[in-house]
Amino acid sequence: MALDTSSVVLSVTGSQSNAIDFTTGIAPLARTYQLLYSTGTGAGQADRIFHDQRTVAPSGTDDLDLAGVLLDVFGATVTFARIKAITIAAAAGNTNNVVIGAAASNQFATWAGAATHTVNVRPGGFFTIAATDATAYAVTAGTGDLLRIANSGAGTSITYDVILIGSSA
Repeated sequence: MALDTSSVVLSVTGSQSNAIDFTTGIAPLARTYQLLYSTGTGAGQADRIFHDQRTVAPSGTDDLDLAGVLLDVFGATVTFARIKAITIAAAAGNTNNVVIGAAASNQFATWAGAATHTVNVRPGGFFTIAATDATAYAVTAGTGDLLRIANSGAGTSITYDVILIGSSA
């Protein structure tokens, strides 16, 4: 299956106000960061996408094998050589955190810095990282292809959304 187009957009808005003598000063903030990917495997391109909503048992783990095990929405196997964007969103109803990274073996860690590094996503929060260069975050089949998602605690399951955009080469 071909990935036609994809994008990652982050919009941050807010404002501050302060009463000053006879008026109120307002300082608005509006920033948007956008990455657009055309079809392909080079810089600014992607040709693979995987997305799913998943559940992890109490104190459990979910190892996503990025090299040949995941299935796309049409049932075709998705094999990533490079990840261009990762989004993990924790369900607001979770009691425990969603922990990203540090698989027991074959860690996909090029995005994290080291095999043991993790990111905690609190209930209702999300984590996104993205790149547009050709290298992005390399996946190495058999030795560096497991993205671990773990439940930080016992007692309750966690639910999370995962979106992976990448390329086959």
